[in-house]
Amino acid sequence: MTMVQPPRHRLGPLTVVSLLLAVFSLFIGPMPASAADPGPGTEANSAAESGWWTPNARPEPDSQINVTGEPFKGTDAQGRVRGFVDAHDHIMSNEGFGGRLICGKAFSEQGVADALKDCPEHYPDGSLALFDMITKGGDGKHDPHGWPTFKDWPAHDSLTHQQNYYAWIERAWRGGQRVLVNDLVTNGVICSVYFFKDRGCDEMDAIRLEAKKTYEMQEFIDRMYGGPGKGWFRIVTSSAQAREVIEQGKLAVVLGVETSEPFGCKQILDVAQCSKADIDRGLDELKKLGVSSMFLCHKFDNALCGVRFDSGTLGTAINVGQFLSTGTFWKTETCRGPQRDNPIGNASAAQAEQQLPEGVSVPAYASGAQCNTRGLTGLGEYAVRGMMQRGMMLELDHMSVKAAGQAFDILESASYPGVISSHSWMDMSWTERLYKLGGFIGRYMSGSEGFSAEAKGTDALREKYGVGLGYGTDMNGVGGWPGPRGADTPNPVKYPFRSADGGSVIDKQTTGERTWDFNTDGAAHYGMVPDWIEDIRIVGGQDVVDDLFAGAESYLRTWAGSEQHDPGRNLASGAAATASTTQWWNPFVNYAPGRSVDGDKATRWASEWKENQWLRIDLGSAKPVGRVTLDWEDAYAKSYRIELSQDGSNWRTAWSTDSGDGGLDTARFDSTQARYVRIQGVQRGTEWGYSLREAGVYGG
Repeated sequence: MTMVQPPRHRLGPLTVVSLLLAVFSLFIGPMPASAADPGPGTEANSAAESGWWTPNARPEPDSQINVTGEPFKGTDAQGRVRGFVDAHDHIMSNEGFGGRLICGKAFSEQGVADALKDCPEHYPDGSLALFDMITKGGDGKHDPHGWPTFKDWPAHDSLTHQQNYYAWIERAWRGGQRVLVNDLVTNGVICSVYFFKDRGCDEMDAIRLEAKKTYEMQEFIDRMYGGPGKGWFRIVTSSAQAREVIEQGKLAVVLGVETSEPFGCKQILDVAQCSKADIDRGLDELKKLGVSSMFLCHKFDNALCGVRFDSGTLGTAINVGQFLSTGTFWKTETCRGPQRDNPIGNASAAQAEQQLPEGVSVPAYASGAQCNTRGLTGLGEYAVRGMMQRGMMLELDHMSVKAAGQAFDILESASYPGVISSHSWMDMSWTERLYKLGGFIGRYMSGSEGFSAEAKGTDALREKYGVGLGYGTDMNGVGGWPGPRGADTPNPVKYPFRSADGGSVIDKQTTGERTWDFNTDGAAHYGMVPDWIEDIRIVGGQDVVDDLFAGAESYLRTWAGSEQHDPGRNLASGAAATASTTQWWNPFVNYAPGRSVDGDKATRWASEWKENQWLRIDLGSAKPVGRVTLDWEDAYAKSYRIELSQDGSNWRTAWSTDSGDGGLDTARFDSTQARYVRIQGVQRGTEWGYSLREAGVYGG
């Protein structure tokens, strides 16, 4: 696209919009890679059916569902619910970003012709469809008319049009999906730089509106089925509610939040713009709205955590957005462990620099420095613990590896299972660490071949931990979706086909005059989810589909574990503590051993600057011990042991490491009766001694 360049040092909105392509893709995952035949004579139009799953009336005109058969109910022989999980979707994103970024609504009392309207500026031929030009390429021109022809949209590569029309979601439910996480989403920077908007850019206002609209959609569907509670679309606020809904054969809808500045927690020039009180008020408000999971940061560093970078030209564009939002560019360092953030790359920044103040330029980054220097801040740690107290699930995707690692440390210290990776933005080398906690993973809705390969890559871990798999469609998330494999592919989806449970028959989806075929259209809208799953069965095999079908039970176990979590009593709190040595050089600060068990992180025990120092905690009497947490000050142990004793004289090693890296450590081992617990330092990680802010001892 050719653009007119604005004068230097002035903010040119059109240029900034194009530069922020990835910023427009903020709420997304990565770009995707490009049942037996039911037999002849099957009728796949649900309008011919009558049952509890068929509404009394629909608005007119409306979309077809093209699925027959009663949705499965109940549990299997082991008492487990069944069904697919979309862990990452954006039903109401048309209400965010100023209200004109995503065109069309998820529902309307006046029917599909009213709901699926293009944005006003897209008429008559898409010449002013700027967002479409940016995300799809070309001149943005397209047929803006939806009903009844739907000539140019929705499509797998049309990122500006509503993909979550309620009837299409209904088709996915009828095809076997039983959990849908609706992430309420927006971004203030995108809203501010985009030309077209019909409302303000406050992120929390958008989150409130999207939650309200989701409840209105539930009421809209209920009315079609005869009144409150009658419809298949059920917003749930607990795992028990979700289980009950799924057992009834309906769709459990979970509210999540994915935004860059939750609770107003942005940072400007590294100064936080929110407080702990803001975080508490924000979390309480989200719980009242019915939100059960959330991201703490998203694309831009904020007052809570640093983000995982985007790469290349995309990364450069988002880095400009980072500067516009925060006043600072990303800062990188050599990664401390095997995990990596995405490389930013050194894409040309000449165009971007024209939009920056005089003397400011986009920095270049060393190829070996791939990790964000910014991890989880003190406020971020407070927010994580606040979510744990409220039984909420933490989304790790989009966190820098430094922030994610620190979040893992906090979750592990309390054995908290409420951790989610919903759309392929977590470093996958952390998969087992997440599963050990009891968390849940969904992979981004990519092409069948790529998705199946990724699923098989972690198959052994799912088998080991007995978990299912989810997917994150990210529909309305500007990410792009699986394209067609082609009408001439040797193993196409054959219509009609049976759902994964075998009880429903699924034919090609028709809305108005348009009929979509997955082989030639790909995943054009949410109603194509069952077709995509059938394509996975054909390409990847039944085992992948079986793991996906076990997703609902696995997701509910993670959620229930979060709600029922009890960190246990800290047996070390206020206990008698002694040490091999204590640092005494500062007469104004007390570094006595008892400071490590006083419940105050502002105090600490510090040893002399020597190897082989120890801290001993007397629990008063023998108790079961199975978990020890250590919150190291900067002076940490690289190599150390956790030792247990009944009498204080005879010790045995319960746990040890030679790869300590400071921060918050958690040692788990078989529960053992012990009165005394000793942390035996072997090798220092710094030139100083050993220093612990807090040591915790738990029953297991």
